[in-house]
Formats: sequence, C-alpha cells, structure tokens
Amino acid sequence: MTLTREAIVDGLIGLLGADKVDTDEQTLKENSLDRYRKLEDIFGIYNLPIPAAVVRVTSTEDVSKALAFCNEHTINVVPKTGGTATEGGLETIAENSIVIDGKAMNQIVSIDEFDMQATVQCGVKLQDLEDQLRPLGLTTGHSPQSKPIAMYGGLVATRSIGQFSTLYGGIEDMVMGLEAVLPSGEVVRIKDVPRRAGGPDIRHILIGNEGALAYISEVTVKLFAFYPDHNHFLGWRLDEMKPGFEILRDVMAAGYKPSVARLYDAEDGAQHGFDSFAPDQCVLIFTTEGPAGLSQATADGIVEIVDARPEVTRVDTEIIRDWFAHLNWGPEKLIEEREFIREHMRMGYTTEVSGNWSVINEIYENGIRRVREEFPHAADVTMLGGHSSHSYQTGTNMYFVYDYDVVDCTIEEEREKYHVPLNAIFVEEALKAGGSMCHHHGIGKYRAPWTAEEHGTAYRLMQGLKNEFDPNGIMNLGTIFPVESD
Repeated sequence: MTLTREAIVDGLIGLLGADKVDTDEQTLKENSLDRYRKLEDIFGIYNLPIPAAVVRVTSTEDVSKALAFCNEHTINVVPKTGGTATEGGLETIAENSIVIDGKAMNQIVSIDEFDMQATVQCGVKLQDLEDQLRPLGLTTGHSPQSKPIAMYGGLVATRSIGQFSTLYGGIEDMVMGLEAVLPSGEVVRIKDVPRRAGGPDIRHILIGNEGALAYISEVTVKLFAFYPDHNHFLGWRLDEMKPGFEILRDVMAAGYKPSVARLYDAEDGAQHGFDSFAPDQCVLIFTTEGPAGLSQATADGIVEIVDARPEVTRVDTEIIRDWFAHLNWGPEKLIEEREFIREHMRMGYTTEVSGNWSVINEIYENGIRRVREEFPHAADVTMLGGHSSHSYQTGTNMYFVYDYDVVDCTIEEEREKYHVPLNAIFVEEALKAGGSMCHHHGIGKYRAPWTAEEHGTAYRLMQGLKNEFDPNGIMNLGTIFPVESD
C-alpha cells in the first residue's frame, strides 16, 4: 500500500526524531533540483515533484533506518551531500521522494600519516580535509574546482576528478575502501588494502553509482606528500587545437606526469583572459609538482617535447602562475553567477566527454561545427569553445563550454530550447567516434537516454547491478538508468 505524504513524514519522524526530518516548504523546493536547472532555481520556479522530506542524517545508522523504511514502502530516495551536481542527478522526479542529506556526517574519522590514508564521513568537505592535511605535509591530490564546497559522498558517488588528475589520478584511483548502505538498510564495508586479487574490484560497484545503487556513508582515501615549493608553470600559444592534442599525446606517451596538462581553444581561453596575450589563439598549459628533482625533470622533459614543435610560442611563466592561483570557486562564485544570470539572462554550461588520441580532435571539431551549422538558435550562443584538462596514456577529455542568451522563451522553456539539444550534440559526437559521453560529471538524468549506447553489450552488467542491489527501484529514479516508458 502506497503511503501518503503525511504517513511518510510521520514514519520517518518515528524512526529518527523530528529534528532530523525537515519539511520546510522552501527547503523542499530547493532540494527538488540541482544545477542543471539553475535558471529555474534562481527565479524560484519549481516544477518537479517536491520531496516529502529532507532527512538530515547524522550517522550510518540513521541512513540505514531511513533506507530500510523507504525500501519497505517503495519510496524514491535521492542521496545528497554537497549539492554541486550538474547533470540532474539530484532531481526528485518521483512524487513524495525523500532526500537523504549527509552534510551533518562531517567527521574526519582518522588521518594515518604512516599508512598514508585518511578516513572521512560522507559530509566532510574536501577543503576541510585538505586544511587538516597541509600542516602535516600531506595532500589528497584531489582538487576539482568545487573543492571548497564539494563533499566526499558526492565526490565518490559521481566518480569525480580533480584538476591535478594527470599526476594523482581520479577519485577512483584514490579510494582505498569505503562504507555504504544498501537500499535494504544493510551496511557493507570494503576494507582498505593496497591491492588484492580477491575477485573483481568491488569498490567500483559503488564508486560512481550516483546514488542509484547505494548510499556512500564513509570513505578511506590515499594521501600524498605535499610539495608546495617545487611547482613549475609552463605555457605556449598556438593557432590550432590539432597540434595541441598531438603535443599532449606526446607528453603522456613519453611517460611524463605533469600535475596539470591543459589545452584551451581561443574562445574558451578568452574567458580566462588569455586573449590578452594569445588573441585568437589556443593556449597549452603544463604545471609540475612533487619532489624538487622529479618536478624539475618533468618540466625539462615537457619543454624539450613542446619546444621541438614549430607551431608553438612560449608564454610568460608568471601569466600561467597567476591563472593557476585562481582555479577554484566557492560559495561566493555561485552567488556571483546567480546575480549575473538574473541580470543578463545569459547561461553558461559545460559538457565533458572523452576519447582516444586518434579521435579526440574529430570529436572537438564535429561538436563545434554542428552547433554552428545545425543548432537552430546558434545566433543566441555567445561563446562556444572547449578545453582538454585530463590526459592519459591513451587519450584525453574534451570539455565543451558554451554560453547563450535566453531569448524569446519562458524560463521553464530554456532547458529544452538550449541546454538539452546542445548537450545532445556533444554526447552524440563522442559516442559516434567511439568515445565516452561523460568523463567526470556523471550521467545524472539528462544523459541517461544514452546509457545503453555508452555501455553497448556490457549494459546488461549495469542492469544486473541495479536488479541485484535495488530490486524495488527506490534509489534515485531516472539517474544512470533511464525511466522506462509505459
């Protein structure tokens, strides 16, 4: 029997206490969406089903009780911590959903300087852990732009990546062990060990599950020595992206591990002020860090590779150093963005994809071309560009960046007129070339229509995980796994 909204709230209060069950109307509205619908949020338009409650858990036991209750009564659950999601993964698309908010689970459980790892609850901010580690000469190595506000539950659940990933890896390379709560309320722990050959690596069932399989409640991550005084900042300008991709490939294939390896096209670079020294040009950036000798050797090797190319011209080191110092954004940047959008009705979004070296330039060129030639509202697009920011031995990512003025439509129509079709173009081009439609923001709900195509014949393995862990389908309806039409 389906519970009424009132019965759901009463049941949760009976389990957890009234202080942990938030039913404030405005709070519920704000928890019905994420940054995919930021224009609607800015203007206070909430058209999705409003959740019945936001459950503010303070322990794994709380999560277990809440999930078991929802599983018993088939209530949709949306897990949440920092709330910085961008792909609709936090949207409550089912009536009377429950948002389980783990922000209050914010304890740094332990920092082990000898075993080089830290254990944190899901609501710990990445910046807060870094602030504890730096005086010890340590770092997580993880530095997404959302570092000041992002929390570990979401970072792991969305398979996030940081700006220094070329050296330290993505979050999946950093997680040594974790604790999670299954929809049934059962708590499972994956122990932290350096490596094991004990069957498939079950960490990866939960890393990147986006709240569609389980609630991540605690994480153990590896730590690295921090060398703040050994950074090198390198930059070049060049006329086209294609040779830039080739240089990135040569650096990675040679075995070098810069902390940052980026290639900006002219339009994207102009947003960062690069047009002041590289007008109508692309900009290639590398930074190195680590032990003094290793950082210097890495920088020297990169310079040797890049300077051998006739297409490039060196950029002043201090320009790159200044750019590096302003990479992250926090709450104040979000406030500034909201004020700008409200005043100018100009939106800015990104779509990040990836591909092997042999196809990445094709993905870039075709994506840009299709928007300019096929998108019916191309005249409203005020900036269209992109950059590569995460490179590997075999390929790299492409971060398409686009701004547009909202013209001749209502606020509610903005997504379908602009964002959805623009996002689709880049997703389609990545998949067409054999790349991935999502490099590090996750699938959410708005790329879910392509999940089966993304995984091909392996999609049945994904479906098997959903059927096994969430047979009642209560976990984050529509995220990763598209809602089937009646």
